[in-house]
Amino acid sequence: MVCESWKSQLDTYLDGELPSDEMHAFDAHVRSCASCAADALARVQIKRSVRAAGKRFIARAEFRRRVEDGMAMKPRRSAVGWGWMITAAMLTLLLVVGLGVTYNQHRRAGQEQQVYSELADLHVATLASTSPVDVVSSDRHTVKPWFQGKIPFTFNLPELQNSEFSLVGGRITYFEQTPGAHLIYKLRKHEISVFIFQGGIAPSLRDEHSAVTRRLSFNMETWSQGGLWYCIVGDASAADVHELAELLKLSASS
Repeated sequence: MVCESWKSQLDTYLDGELPSDEMHAFDAHVRSCASCAADALARVQIKRSVRAAGKRFIARAEFRRRVEDGMAMKPRRSAVGWGWMITAAMLTLLLVVGLGVTYNQHRRAGQEQQVYSELADLHVATLASTSPVDVVSSDRHTVKPWFQGKIPFTFNLPELQNSEFSLVGGRITYFEQTPGAHLIYKLRKHEISVFIFQGGIAPSLRDEHSAVTRRLSFNMETWSQGGLWYCIVGDASAADVHELAELLKLSASS
């Protein structure tokens, strides 16, 4: 079949691991091929289901306590002095604390990676859909009111007359069962997603995160402002993503 070569790369495409030029070609193909678009959506849903299932099984505090207890030095009746035993106990404590810090750092990094991966999946799945937006309009005064009553917050959209960006439209999206706004902007041949959620959706994430974007083959920029959390995802350049972020920040502060 004609699409077999495309389908063989779907997983790589959804993981954002294709080179930039191939990502552009794949984006164009998925939007024009109903079969590949359906497969892409199905695989994104499977990935999200697997992530959701993984969250159900988290090591309990009791398990960690048993590990720490097993590492603790048990006193023995011997001629060894108390000084050595105290030193050993202190070393054990330092080891446990060090392991705890390392664990928390890796856990936080894993949580951030998961959040950004899921948002990248939403970006890809939306663009692969035959109806990427529910309200189709380039007029911010049409798109913004459409969200009223559908999400528990409001937001401002920037004026784009003096920029290269154009507003395609918007849709309601859900992340961790929380509703938010998903806006699509166009810049030349690039389509960029802007996600807006209430600030509590990602309290542990650092702003303007960029480390994970290289792994996802997307540029991202995030920030918190006015009680809302914003995330921009797209294959446009980092400078273009930053320019759109500045426009959104300016409109939010007005």
